[in-house]
Amino acid sequence: MLRILTLITGLALMGACTQTQVYEEPESLGEFKLRVNYAFAEKAKKGPVSRDATSKEWEDAIQNAVDIRLGRYAGAQEYDIGISLEGYMLAPPGIPVIYNPKSTAIVLVNVYDVKKKEFLAKGKQFQVLEDTTGGSALKGSGHERTREEQMSGLALKVADRVEEWLAEEHKDNGWFDRRPDLIQPLDSVEVTQ
Repeated sequence: MLRILTLITGLALMGACTQTQVYEEPESLGEFKLRVNYAFAEKAKKGPVSRDATSKEWEDAIQNAVDIRLGRYAGAQEYDIGISLEGYMLAPPGIPVIYNPKSTAIVLVNVYDVKKKEFLAKGKQFQVLEDTTGGSALKGSGHERTREEQMSGLALKVADRVEEWLAEEHKDNGWFDRRPDLIQPLDSVEVTQ
């Protein structure tokens, strides 16, 4: 009986784990348009048991994920996003069921309004953990994923969290609202004299 309850509990926990998807529904970001996407990882601190990764690998992974997530918005106001990787831990293979470390990344995010020439945010910190799958929950991420898969998964989580945060700021503080001086496109192509 105990085995059955343990199995049911484990299956319920695995079912509760949701994964961040590459192409999720867009958030409401008003007139947001990504102009430039910067990623920096030269000063990132590697966790004590982490797998190795170069700053270039991290920068490429973060820029790619942010381009996919934020490059799809076609508003009329341009913004730059800068993300600095401060620290990370890419989980090594552990001991199945007993010691299963999870990968994590800590970033600082800056948002710059190109037209106003001012920062909307400087140094907003986020920490993300990698998604858990059925296999990684039992065997550990280090056994289930390569370091490249861990990095791209964490980069996607960073981009997803930044996108959600920008949507919150748009809703709560009016970031990316249409400016009064914004030239509106013509609704009609018909010209009268």
